[in-house]
Amino acid sequence: MTEGTSQDTSTFPNPVYKETVLRPLFDGAKAHHVEGFRLIDRAHLVMLHETGILTIEQAHPIAQALEAIDRDIDVDALTYTGEVEDFFFLIEKQLRTRLGPDLAGRLHTARSRNDIDHTLFKIGLKARIDPLLERLVHLAETLAAVAERESRTMIVAYTHGQPAQPTVFGHYLSAVLETLLRDIARLEAARDIVDRSPMGAAAITTSGFPIDRDLMARLLGFSRPLQNSYGCIASVDYITSTYAAIELIFLHLGRFIQDLQFWTSFEVGQIYVPNAFVQISSIMPQKRNPVPIEHMRHLSSQTVGRAQAMLTIMHNTPFTDMNDSEGESQGFGYGAFDSGARVLDLLAALVPTLRIDADRVRQNIRRSCITVTELADSLVRLEGLSFREAHEIAAEVARAVVGIGGDIAVDGYGAFQEALRQCAGRTTTVGQAQFAEIVSPENFVAVRDRFGGPAPRALAQAIAGYNEEISGVRSRIEEARHRAAASTKDLETRFTALLGAR
Repeated sequence: MTEGTSQDTSTFPNPVYKETVLRPLFDGAKAHHVEGFRLIDRAHLVMLHETGILTIEQAHPIAQALEAIDRDIDVDALTYTGEVEDFFFLIEKQLRTRLGPDLAGRLHTARSRNDIDHTLFKIGLKARIDPLLERLVHLAETLAAVAERESRTMIVAYTHGQPAQPTVFGHYLSAVLETLLRDIARLEAARDIVDRSPMGAAAITTSGFPIDRDLMARLLGFSRPLQNSYGCIASVDYITSTYAAIELIFLHLGRFIQDLQFWTSFEVGQIYVPNAFVQISSIMPQKRNPVPIEHMRHLSSQTVGRAQAMLTIMHNTPFTDMNDSEGESQGFGYGAFDSGARVLDLLAALVPTLRIDADRVRQNIRRSCITVTELADSLVRLEGLSFREAHEIAAEVARAVVGIGGDIAVDGYGAFQEALRQCAGRTTTVGQAQFAEIVSPENFVAVRDRFGGPAPRALAQAIAGYNEEISGVRSRIEEARHRAAASTKDLETRFTALLGAR
């Protein structure tokens, strides 16, 4: 013992270890995994009896004891004392008190803390993935509805931070939605990995007892068992897949949110945020601050950071059961679900309220001369020029119009005639009215009636496809919910039968 210390180093647990490791783990189990422990104990007891590993004379009193523990122990009021290692051993101690060591110890037949822990963590993740998927689908439905509503609402599209081409707000939102649907698919794929039960793997290699891993999976609401028993306790891809999907979701949404920040700025101003989402400066009364957008941006970044941290925690860890992937890491990761949910709720509430400032959009289109690409395209079709020749003519027109701060439809025709004579050596067949139509933003959008384009027909087809995809996701969510409810009912029925057995 080091001089000046008085801590007992001969009895487990060491006081410092108790406070720095065991107490936080116990409190984490209380907060996150009590229901998971309860389900696993009950399902395992049912399986042990139905496979003949335990007789009814053994299973019945264990069922009664588990029921009594649920009834008698106020988990929220528990304080960690160090008398037992963790929450699992607290339940085992309670069983021993009620049943004696022989009978109480039979519940742990053919299982290990290893398969129990990873099953707990998967139950905990599913309980968080499913509400997140619900929120994502709600946001997808919201984006689809607003995209349809704004399918003819003109905006300025930007590349490299500069005005590029006109499009419609519905086309832009559809791009965000299409990315979101791919992100949802990634989270669904991760959920499928989470939805495979490790129970029955025991420590590493399953068991010599005639266990039924399929029955355990069904009773616990999993779609099936994870096959390789070593992988059940070693592979953490259910963690990495989940948090990688979450990281990408909020990285991508963060880019959309950054556009909202940019487009609501005074200098751009093409999006108007209603007063319900605006805070006024405490000292500058003229300022309208759409601060919910800022909150979504930093909450998205927090979510990305938490998810990324989970991947880092798993990095360079051994391919086996280890503490790095267990209780405290799981609890830390849950914060990503919490901050992510706040982003999704706020974004789904904000997007339907946004309005495009049509006057500012028209002004920005006029000032930036962004319809000139269609002038070049039209010259190829109408005048038989090469695109490079047409591009040079269009560039000359844009320079002339921007130089006088003019409007291309009104002030560009003369510059166009002169540029055509200089570049192509001839006059045009395009009249002034036709020229004005060619360089209008409405025509720019209308002629882009190609797969994935912003024209009304193409955009309507795209939105219909997105809605069909969203409907498929929602159907899968409902199927999973019904399967989970059926599993819960089945386990309750079988466990109640053990309670009532004589």
